[in-house]
Amino acid sequence: MADLDVRRYSREDLPQIRQTIIDIHADAQGEQTDDFRKKFPWFVDHWGSRDGYACVIAWDGDTAAGFAYGAPAVDGREWWREYVEEPPEKHLTFAYSELAIRQAYRKQGISDLLSRALLEGRTEDLAVLLVDVEHPRVQALYEDWGFKKVGEQQPFPDSPVFAVMLAELPLG
Repeated sequence: MADLDVRRYSREDLPQIRQTIIDIHADAQGEQTDDFRKKFPWFVDHWGSRDGYACVIAWDGDTAAGFAYGAPAVDGREWWREYVEEPPEKHLTFAYSELAIRQAYRKQGISDLLSRALLEGRTEDLAVLLVDVEHPRVQALYEDWGFKKVGEQQPFPDSPVFAVMLAELPLG
């Protein structure tokens, strides 16, 4: 793995990092031009406007290699509860929204580095994320980090079906 500098950002930093996030995501998607890619700037703004928004970006010199971001879920509105029979006693949840790595930086452990950097030191009890069910290797990666699939959902009519994955924090 390259000697990367992982930097932390908050909601106040979004104007400075917004285009970097969009550029990394576009590179990570490659030639794929689906509707989600076109809508991605809206998701960046949506998540970036939330209280407690957190983002980490891995820098290789002046090149942003990848990012991960999310925000705390609203207490009492943990949407993942409908997927578990016995909700855990501890319920404060961090919603891990997005992870993207530039193609040239893949298979170097950067996903693990960014995920752990994003989730370390969180005050929430749990983390939740969605993974496209058509990407079983990505799901397996999250399972290796301690996430468990608790259900499936399709949040928008034009979105893929996602595995709903939940993990206790801190990650093991």
